[in-house]
Amino acid sequence: MLDKTVIPLVLLAAACGKERPSLGGRADTVPTAPAAALPAGELAYVTNEDSQNLTVIATANDSVVATIPVGTRPRGVKVSPDGRTVYVALSGSPKCPPSMPDEECEKLKADKTKDGIAEVDVATRRVTRVLPGGSDPEQFDISSDGQRLYIANEDAGTASIVNLKSGSLDTTVSVGAEPEGVRISPDGKLVYITAESDTAIRVLDAATGGILARIKVDRRPRDVAFSPDGKHAYATAEVGGTVSIIDVAGNRVKATVRLPKDARPMGVRVSPEGKRVYVSTGRGGTVVIINPATSRIVGSLKVGQRPWGIALTSDGKKLYTANGPSNDVSVVDTDSLLVRKTIPVGKIPWGVAIGPSPTSGN
Repeated sequence: MLDKTVIPLVLLAAACGKERPSLGGRADTVPTAPAAALPAGELAYVTNEDSQNLTVIATANDSVVATIPVGTRPRGVKVSPDGRTVYVALSGSPKCPPSMPDEECEKLKADKTKDGIAEVDVATRRVTRVLPGGSDPEQFDISSDGQRLYIANEDAGTASIVNLKSGSLDTTVSVGAEPEGVRISPDGKLVYITAESDTAIRVLDAATGGILARIKVDRRPRDVAFSPDGKHAYATAEVGGTVSIIDVAGNRVKATVRLPKDARPMGVRVSPEGKRVYVSTGRGGTVVIINPATSRIVGSLKVGQRPWGIALTSDGKKLYTANGPSNDVSVVDTDSLLVRKTIPVGKIPWGVAIGPSPTSGN
């Protein structure tokens, strides 16, 4: 979703092959520790949109172990399957809050040289190259073999497919107005992309990029997640205030779960065993838990301000929420549904991704 406040823009080298690109962000932000200090286990990566950096958290003790400058307006974030590389979506488009009329936002200058996907080497804590990502990349997903990125280009109404080996943009597909959420099915064959203004999900063939179906959902869909068996998908609708449960084989919504009236459903994740669906509620300030078997809400807890991005550890025992205005991350114990820790991060945390540490033998 387009935000609407202009922030300072610092030159970012977008050439794919450049080894040490010039980065946007605070001039005083530098890598915080040598690579040897990275702990084993899993690491959580938090994109901080306004401070233009990436906070690295050790999930074993929930401590910040690094801060990495990445570039302008970092939002979407993914970890490679082996944990050695983190990809971060960068954008040169201005921020525009919902209160600003579209015509006013359109007057603000965008710098497309800052659009791209930063490739971060976790061991050295540096951006090694900036990949093409299409116009205004926001959310994206990475294939299970670590070879391709599927990226939503919000302002262009398209999706871009990037080949990570060659560093080239291979395919561009029209997917409806204001695409945002991107998720690859567990078998790697399908890509779901939400289109906010189109009130629908496009289903893409992951191999070809061809559109296989359009699934109508509720108003302003933001994110989507699959059940572990790939039979169902769960799509959040910010304005509709609902979560759509989708029959993947039938390309249809089979049930709709209505959230509390103050909720603005945003990020969504499914527990490893598929028995819980976790939804961040933005201005609602909570995480809501749904039992997908009954399509009913079974719990809710207060986290930080306006939680958006959320992520689960691989065992499902911890949930992390990026809380934008409070500049922190909430760590939730999923057994007790209690916030066990609040971690200060950068300015306006947006996304969270969790992956194995490169020191864990991957």
